Amino acid sequence: MVMSKQTARRSTTRMPRKQLITAPVSRGVFAQVARQVPKSSQNPSTNRMETFITECSKGFATEFGDSSNLIGSAAPGRVNLIGEHTDYNEGFVFPMCLPMYTVCVGKANNSDMINIYSHTMKQKSCFPSAVISKTDSESESWSNYIRGVCFLFADKYGKCLPGFDLYLDTKVPLGGGLSSSASLEVAVATFLEELTEFKLETREKALLSQSAEHKFAGVPCGIMDQWISAHGIKGSALILDCRTCTHELVPINSTELVFLVTNSNVKHALVGGEYSKRRDSCYSASEKIGTKSLREVTMKQIQENASKLTEIELKRARHVVGENDRTTGAAKALQANQFEAFGSLMNQSHDSLRDDYEVSCPELDELVEIARSVPGVLGSRMTGGGFGGCTVTLVKADAVETLKEKINSTYSGKATFYTATASQGAHSIKL
Repeated sequence: MVMSKQTARRSTTRMPRKQLITAPVSRGVFAQVARQVPKSSQNPSTNRMETFITECSKGFATEFGDSSNLIGSAAPGRVNLIGEHTDYNEGFVFPMCLPMYTVCVGKANNSDMINIYSHTMKQKSCFPSAVISKTDSESESWSNYIRGVCFLFADKYGKCLPGFDLYLDTKVPLGGGLSSSASLEVAVATFLEELTEFKLETREKALLSQSAEHKFAGVPCGIMDQWISAHGIKGSALILDCRTCTHELVPINSTELVFLVTNSNVKHALVGGEYSKRRDSCYSASEKIGTKSLREVTMKQIQENASKLTEIELKRARHVVGENDRTTGAAKALQANQFEAFGSLMNQSHDSLRDDYEVSCPELDELVEIARSVPGVLGSRMTGGGFGGCTVTLVKADAVETLKEKINSTYSGKATFYTATASQGAHSIKL
């Protein structure tokens, strides 16, 4: 697979969109789509986004007063089609941006204070721009994602940030496995670019946002979430090599097939320790096998070194190695219009996440089993970190309503549905 020459290790100038390398995709059910962002008349979600931005501007006026000369930014959540818990193991992931955004609106306030209001949390957090630090206040812990971005951006900027007032809100469901935290981080970084007129390379913005989550929020996440939120292009999914931070755009649009995201509405918190335990098990397994990461490991090596591994390490390694193979295989299947094969790999992915990585839960398993029982469903799996959140299902368009009805009538909880269309990554907003 040929990757684009966009890497995290280079300091090249950001490439114009027209230079991005797009994967060769056969014409068929998933048709080739234009690289240009469609005009607003062609985008059914544009009016909803414009209404959301207007609501945020009004919210700013309510919280801070004068709303003239506002600047703004937006960054999306994402759904990972396949490739779960591989990113921090230097493996492959296959996400796309969702038409769900975190929006930031604000402006400089001619002071040395940074004042943040989160409509989602219904809370305000204030701190001096000259001394940005992590807060230990549980009620303000949400602000650590923002504080981390501000601190690291100021370091890149080379001087203190100006004081500013910021109002933010999101349509990305919290705890749903759709990357609300990365959406927030990348949106704030994009806002700071507009505020300071200091532009980061897109890869730098993604890596800075990831580092903020590591250092200030305490979540040892991989690079996938921030990378797709920053780099996403409307009409395309993105297959990312997390070792080299190189990616390839895969146009993905359809009138006959749909990726349906189903929210179990069961929340999860990755800071709770289970995420870190699994990451540590992967690292210890690769060390015992004698490799830098599980990216270099094959199933044969796992079998040959099974006696060195604990049962937990064996299961975690087996998932990661298998998931890398499934993810690259799924990309090839999609490019070849082999949709049944793509769906089968989704099913295998979920089973491995349930049995070997043990990050599923009864609600997610229930949603997957219901989906798989509906004619027209090609594959279904949990998506995101796990312990709740969402499933993603590849289903024929004419079976979507039947699927929703089956879930609504049989699922033990209350599900929410989102049709996943590949959307634009982070961008500034004209207000």
